[in-house]
Amino acid sequence: MDSEQLEQLIQSITEEILLHLGGSAGAVRAVDFLDIACPDCNERCAQLCVHKTQRVVEAGAARISAGAGVSSVDAGIAHLIDHTLLKPDATRDQIRTLCEEATRFGFASVCINPWNVAQAAELVRGSAVKVCTVVGFPLGATLPQVKIYETDESIKLGAQEIDMVVNIGALKSGLDDVVESDIRGVVEASHRGGAICKVILEMTLLTIEEKIRGSIAAKNAGADFVKTSTGFSSGGATAEDVSLMRAVVGGDIGIKAAGGVRSLEDVKKMVAAGATRIGASASVKILEQARGAAAEPPAARPSAY
Repeated sequence: MDSEQLEQLIQSITEEILLHLGGSAGAVRAVDFLDIACPDCNERCAQLCVHKTQRVVEAGAARISAGAGVSSVDAGIAHLIDHTLLKPDATRDQIRTLCEEATRFGFASVCINPWNVAQAAELVRGSAVKVCTVVGFPLGATLPQVKIYETDESIKLGAQEIDMVVNIGALKSGLDDVVESDIRGVVEASHRGGAICKVILEMTLLTIEEKIRGSIAAKNAGADFVKTSTGFSSGGATAEDVSLMRAVVGGDIGIKAAGGVRSLEDVKKMVAAGATRIGASASVKILEQARGAAAEPPAARPSAY
Protein backbone atom coordinates (compact mmCIF):
# COMPACT_ATOMS: atom_id res chain seq x y z
CA MET A 1 0.00 0.00 0.00
CA ASP A 2 1.57 3.30 -1.13
CA SER A 3 1.20 6.63 0.70
CA GLU A 4 -1.60 7.87 -1.57
CA GLN A 5 -3.65 4.70 -1.04
CA LEU A 6 -3.08 4.88 2.70
CA GLU A 7 -4.20 8.53 2.79
CA GLN A 8 -7.37 7.62 0.87
CA LEU A 9 -8.03 4.75 3.29
CA ILE A 10 -7.58 7.00 6.32
CA GLN A 11 -9.96 9.58 4.81
CA SER A 12 -12.57 6.94 4.04
CA ILE A 13 -12.38 5.40 7.51
CA THR A 14 -12.46 8.80 9.20
CA GLU A 15 -15.64 9.73 7.34
CA GLU A 16 -17.23 6.39 8.30
CA ILE A 17 -16.31 6.85 11.96
CA LEU A 18 -17.70 10.39 12.07
CA LEU A 19 -20.93 9.15 10.49
CA HIS A 20 -21.12 6.28 12.98
CA LEU A 21 -20.46 8.42 16.01
CA GLY A 22 -22.90 11.04 14.82
CA GLY A 23 -25.62 8.42 14.52
CA SER A 24 -24.84 6.47 17.66
CA ALA A 25 -27.12 8.38 20.03
CA GLY A 26 -29.94 5.93 19.47
CA ALA A 27 -27.70 3.03 20.31
CA VAL A 28 -26.64 4.72 23.52
CA ARG A 29 -30.23 5.51 24.44
CA ALA A 30 -31.03 1.84 23.93
CA VAL A 31 -28.91 1.07 26.96
CA ASP A 32 -29.95 3.97 29.17
CA PHE A 33 -29.72 2.86 32.78
CA LEU A 34 -31.95 3.19 35.81
CA ASP A 35 -31.41 6.09 38.18
CA ILE A 36 -28.58 5.64 40.65
CA ALA A 37 -30.19 4.44 43.87
CA CYS A 38 -27.22 3.72 46.12
CA PRO A 39 -25.11 6.15 48.18
CA ASP A 40 -21.62 6.54 46.72
CA CYS A 41 -22.58 4.54 43.61
CA ASN A 42 -19.72 4.52 41.12
CA GLU A 43 -21.75 2.75 38.38
CA ARG A 44 -19.20 -0.10 38.40
CA CYS A 45 -20.80 -2.43 40.93
CA ALA A 46 -23.40 -4.69 39.38
CA GLN A 47 -24.47 -6.14 42.71
CA LEU A 48 -27.13 -3.45 43.09
CA CYS A 49 -27.34 -2.72 39.37
CA VAL A 50 -28.56 -5.95 37.82
CA HIS A 51 -30.68 -4.19 35.22
CA LYS A 52 -27.87 -1.81 34.30
CA THR A 53 -25.48 -4.67 33.63
CA GLN A 54 -28.12 -6.63 31.72
CA ARG A 55 -28.71 -3.70 29.39
CA VAL A 56 -24.99 -3.49 28.61
CA VAL A 57 -25.17 -7.18 27.69
CA GLU A 58 -28.26 -6.63 25.55
CA ALA A 59 -26.42 -3.82 23.73
CA GLY A 60 -23.88 -6.35 22.50
CA ALA A 61 -21.11 -6.81 25.07
CA ALA A 62 -19.57 -10.28 24.85
CA ARG A 63 -17.23 -10.05 27.84
CA ILE A 64 -17.05 -7.91 31.00
CA SER A 65 -14.02 -7.86 33.28
CA ALA A 66 -14.14 -8.13 37.06
CA GLY A 67 -11.53 -8.18 39.80
CA ALA A 68 -11.18 -10.46 42.80
CA GLY A 69 -13.66 -10.39 45.67
CA VAL A 70 -16.86 -11.31 43.84
CA SER A 71 -19.65 -12.55 46.10
CA SER A 72 -22.40 -13.65 43.71
CA VAL A 73 -23.40 -13.11 40.08
CA ASP A 74 -26.33 -13.83 37.86
CA ALA A 75 -25.84 -16.94 35.73
CA GLY A 76 -27.07 -15.04 32.68
CA ILE A 77 -24.00 -12.78 32.52
CA ALA A 78 -21.33 -14.89 34.22
CA HIS A 79 -20.15 -16.35 30.92
CA LEU A 80 -19.31 -12.84 29.66
CA ILE A 81 -16.81 -12.02 32.38
CA ASP A 82 -13.01 -12.15 32.12
CA HIS A 83 -12.01 -12.46 35.77
CA THR A 84 -8.69 -10.62 35.78
CA LEU A 85 -5.65 -10.12 37.97
CA LEU A 86 -2.52 -8.84 36.21
CA LYS A 87 -0.91 -6.89 39.04
CA PRO A 88 2.81 -7.72 39.27
CA ASP A 89 2.51 -8.31 43.01
CA ALA A 90 -0.37 -10.79 42.79
CA THR A 91 0.18 -13.58 45.33
CA ARG A 92 -0.59 -17.29 45.02
CA ASP A 93 -3.44 -16.85 47.49
CA GLN A 94 -4.94 -14.07 45.40
CA ILE A 95 -4.74 -16.20 42.27
CA ARG A 96 -6.41 -19.05 44.17
CA THR A 97 -9.23 -16.73 45.22
CA LEU A 98 -9.60 -15.49 41.64
CA CYS A 99 -9.89 -19.04 40.30
CA GLU A 100 -12.24 -20.21 43.03
CA GLU A 101 -14.55 -17.31 42.25
CA ALA A 102 -14.36 -17.99 38.53
CA THR A 103 -15.30 -21.66 38.87
CA ARG A 104 -17.98 -20.95 41.48
CA PHE A 105 -19.76 -18.37 39.33
CA GLY A 106 -18.96 -19.77 35.87
CA PHE A 107 -16.91 -16.88 34.49
CA ALA A 108 -15.57 -17.15 30.93
CA SER A 109 -11.91 -17.00 31.94
CA VAL A 110 -9.28 -16.00 34.42
CA CYS A 111 -6.72 -13.61 32.93
CA ILE A 112 -3.37 -13.77 34.70
CA ASN A 113 0.38 -13.38 34.10
CA PRO A 114 2.32 -16.35 32.63
CA TRP A 115 3.92 -17.34 35.93
CA ASN A 116 0.43 -17.95 37.32
CA VAL A 117 -0.83 -20.07 34.41
CA ALA A 118 0.08 -23.50 35.81
CA GLN A 119 -1.54 -22.75 39.14
CA ALA A 120 -4.66 -21.32 37.50
CA ALA A 121 -4.97 -24.25 35.07
CA GLU A 122 -4.90 -26.71 37.96
CA LEU A 123 -7.41 -24.72 39.97
CA VAL A 124 -9.99 -24.42 37.16
CA ARG A 125 -9.47 -27.96 35.85
CA GLY A 126 -12.75 -29.73 35.16
CA SER A 127 -14.70 -26.47 34.83
CA ALA A 128 -15.71 -24.46 31.77
CA VAL A 129 -13.46 -21.57 32.85
CA LYS A 130 -10.63 -20.83 30.40
CA VAL A 131 -7.15 -19.63 31.29
CA CYS A 132 -6.01 -16.44 29.54
CA THR A 133 -2.49 -15.06 29.79
CA VAL A 134 -0.41 -12.24 28.34
CA VAL A 135 2.63 -12.32 26.03
CA GLY A 136 5.24 -9.58 25.55
CA PHE A 137 3.34 -7.74 28.26
CA PRO A 138 3.06 -4.84 28.81
CA LEU A 139 5.65 -3.20 26.49
CA GLY A 140 5.57 -5.35 23.34
CA ALA A 141 9.30 -4.86 22.79
CA THR A 142 10.23 -8.51 23.39
CA LEU A 143 11.95 -10.36 20.54
CA PRO A 144 9.53 -12.22 18.21
CA GLN A 145 11.08 -15.60 18.99
CA VAL A 146 10.70 -14.92 22.70
CA LYS A 147 7.01 -14.11 22.23
CA ILE A 148 6.54 -17.37 20.35
CA TYR A 149 8.37 -19.30 23.06
CA GLU A 150 6.34 -17.59 25.77
CA THR A 151 3.16 -18.49 23.89
CA ASP A 152 4.17 -22.14 23.41
CA GLU A 153 5.20 -22.57 27.03
CA SER A 154 2.09 -20.84 28.36
CA ILE A 155 -0.14 -23.12 26.28
CA LYS A 156 1.76 -26.17 27.52
CA LEU A 157 1.02 -25.00 31.06
CA GLY A 158 -2.68 -24.65 30.30
CA ALA A 159 -3.35 -21.25 28.67
CA GLN A 160 -6.24 -21.21 26.19
CA GLU A 161 -6.28 -17.51 25.32
CA ILE A 162 -3.23 -15.37 24.51
CA ASP A 163 -3.19 -11.56 24.71
CA MET A 164 -0.03 -10.35 22.98
CA VAL A 165 1.35 -6.81 22.70
CA VAL A 166 2.61 -5.68 19.29
CA ASN A 167 6.06 -4.25 18.69
CA ILE A 168 5.00 -0.63 19.14
CA GLY A 169 8.39 0.82 18.18
CA ALA A 170 8.41 -1.11 14.90
CA LEU A 171 4.90 0.08 14.10
CA LYS A 172 5.84 3.71 14.76
CA SER A 173 8.96 3.23 12.60
CA GLY A 174 6.83 2.22 9.62
CA LEU A 175 8.05 -1.39 9.66
CA ASP A 176 4.66 -2.94 8.96
CA ASP A 177 6.15 -6.18 7.67
CA VAL A 178 8.01 -6.60 10.96
CA VAL A 179 4.85 -5.90 12.95
CA GLU A 180 2.78 -8.35 10.93
CA SER A 181 5.44 -11.04 11.19
CA ASP A 182 5.66 -10.49 14.96
CA ILE A 183 1.89 -10.92 15.30
CA ARG A 184 1.71 -13.88 12.91
CA GLY A 185 4.29 -15.80 14.91
CA VAL A 186 2.18 -15.58 18.07
CA VAL A 187 -1.10 -16.18 16.21
CA GLU A 188 0.24 -19.34 14.60
CA ALA A 189 1.70 -20.58 17.88
CA SER A 190 -1.63 -19.89 19.59
CA HIS A 191 -3.66 -21.68 16.96
CA ARG A 192 -1.29 -24.66 16.90
CA GLY A 193 -1.95 -25.05 20.60
CA GLY A 194 -5.71 -24.63 20.27
CA ALA A 195 -5.72 -21.13 21.79
CA ILE A 196 -7.10 -17.87 20.43
CA CYS A 197 -4.95 -14.77 20.05
CA LYS A 198 -5.84 -11.17 20.89
CA VAL A 199 -3.52 -8.41 19.67
CA ILE A 200 -2.99 -5.38 21.91
CA LEU A 201 -2.14 -2.25 19.91
CA GLU A 202 -1.72 0.23 22.82
CA MET A 203 -3.70 2.83 20.89
CA THR A 204 -2.86 5.71 23.23
CA LEU A 205 0.73 5.70 21.90
CA LEU A 206 -0.25 5.72 18.21
CA THR A 207 -1.29 8.24 15.57
CA ILE A 208 -4.46 7.60 13.55
CA GLU A 209 -2.37 6.30 10.66
CA GLU A 210 -0.45 3.96 12.97
CA LYS A 211 -3.69 2.68 14.53
CA ILE A 212 -5.01 1.84 11.08
CA ARG A 213 -1.78 0.15 9.99
CA GLY A 214 -1.60 -1.83 13.24
CA SER A 215 -5.20 -3.02 12.89
CA ILE A 216 -4.55 -4.06 9.30
CA ALA A 217 -1.41 -5.96 10.36
CA ALA A 218 -3.36 -7.82 13.05
CA LYS A 219 -6.12 -8.77 10.62
CA ASN A 220 -3.66 -9.86 7.94
CA ALA A 221 -1.78 -11.97 10.49
CA GLY A 222 -4.95 -13.90 11.38
CA ALA A 223 -5.62 -12.50 14.87
CA ASP A 224 -8.92 -13.42 16.54
CA PHE A 225 -9.24 -10.07 18.33
CA VAL A 226 -7.72 -6.63 18.32
CA LYS A 227 -7.50 -4.92 21.67
CA THR A 228 -7.11 -1.26 22.55
CA SER A 229 -4.65 -1.26 25.42
CA THR A 230 -2.79 -3.07 28.16
CA GLY A 231 -4.17 -0.86 30.90
CA PHE A 232 -0.60 -0.16 31.99
CA SER A 233 0.29 2.73 29.63
CA SER A 234 -0.54 6.45 29.63
CA GLY A 235 -4.11 6.00 28.44
CA GLY A 236 -6.77 3.43 27.73
CA ALA A 237 -9.70 2.70 25.49
CA THR A 238 -11.78 5.37 23.75
CA ALA A 239 -14.97 4.97 21.74
CA GLU A 240 -13.25 6.67 18.80
CA ASP A 241 -10.47 4.07 18.81
CA VAL A 242 -12.96 1.20 19.01
CA SER A 243 -14.90 2.68 16.09
CA LEU A 244 -11.69 3.06 14.12
CA MET A 245 -10.70 -0.55 14.79
CA ARG A 246 -14.13 -1.81 13.77
CA ALA A 247 -14.05 0.21 10.55
CA VAL A 248 -10.64 -1.22 9.67
CA VAL A 249 -11.07 -4.91 10.60
CA GLY A 250 -14.74 -5.32 9.69
CA GLY A 251 -17.09 -7.70 11.44
CA ASP A 252 -15.08 -10.91 11.40
CA ILE A 253 -12.68 -10.05 14.24
CA GLY A 254 -13.52 -9.39 17.87
CA ILE A 255 -12.63 -6.09 19.50
CA LYS A 256 -11.77 -5.75 23.16
CA ALA A 257 -11.86 -2.34 24.78
CA ALA A 258 -9.55 -2.36 27.80
CA GLY A 259 -7.80 0.22 29.92
CA GLY A 260 -9.56 3.20 31.46
CA VAL A 261 -13.03 1.65 31.25
CA ARG A 262 -14.03 2.76 34.73
CA SER A 263 -17.81 3.08 34.60
CA LEU A 264 -20.89 1.65 32.97
CA GLU A 265 -21.12 4.87 30.97
CA ASP A 266 -17.73 3.97 29.50
CA VAL A 267 -19.01 0.47 28.75
CA LYS A 268 -22.04 1.88 26.93
CA LYS A 269 -19.80 3.99 24.70
CA MET A 270 -17.46 1.10 23.90
CA VAL A 271 -20.28 -1.30 23.05
CA ALA A 272 -22.04 1.30 20.89
CA ALA A 273 -18.74 1.89 19.06
CA GLY A 274 -18.32 -1.80 18.23
CA ALA A 275 -16.57 -3.54 21.13
CA THR A 276 -17.46 -7.21 21.66
CA ARG A 277 -15.52 -7.61 24.91
CA ILE A 278 -14.87 -5.17 27.71
CA GLY A 279 -11.77 -5.12 29.91
CA ALA A 280 -12.58 -2.74 32.73
CA SER A 281 -9.93 -1.10 34.85
CA ALA A 282 -9.73 0.47 38.32
CA SER A 283 -11.53 -1.67 40.85
CA VAL A 284 -14.08 -3.18 38.55
CA LYS A 285 -16.27 -5.76 40.21
CA ILE A 286 -19.21 -7.66 38.88
CA LEU A 287 -21.04 -8.39 42.13
CA GLU A 288 -24.43 -9.41 40.99
CA GLN A 289 -27.18 -11.26 42.76
CA ALA A 290 -29.73 -13.12 40.66
CA ARG A 291 -32.85 -11.13 39.73
CA GLY A 292 -32.49 -8.54 42.41
CA ALA A 293 -30.44 -6.38 44.67
CA ALA A 294 -28.26 -7.46 47.52
CA ALA A 295 -28.33 -5.57 50.79
CA GLU A 296 -24.99 -3.77 50.55
CA PRO A 297 -22.04 -4.00 48.15
CA PRO A 298 -18.71 -5.19 49.60
CA ALA A 299 -15.78 -2.79 49.86
CA ALA A 300 -14.17 -2.04 46.49
CA ARG A 301 -10.98 -3.86 45.72
CA PRO A 302 -8.65 -2.59 42.94
CA SER A 303 -8.17 -4.47 39.68
CA ALA A 304 -5.08 -4.22 37.47
CA TYR A 305 -6.85 -4.54 34.16
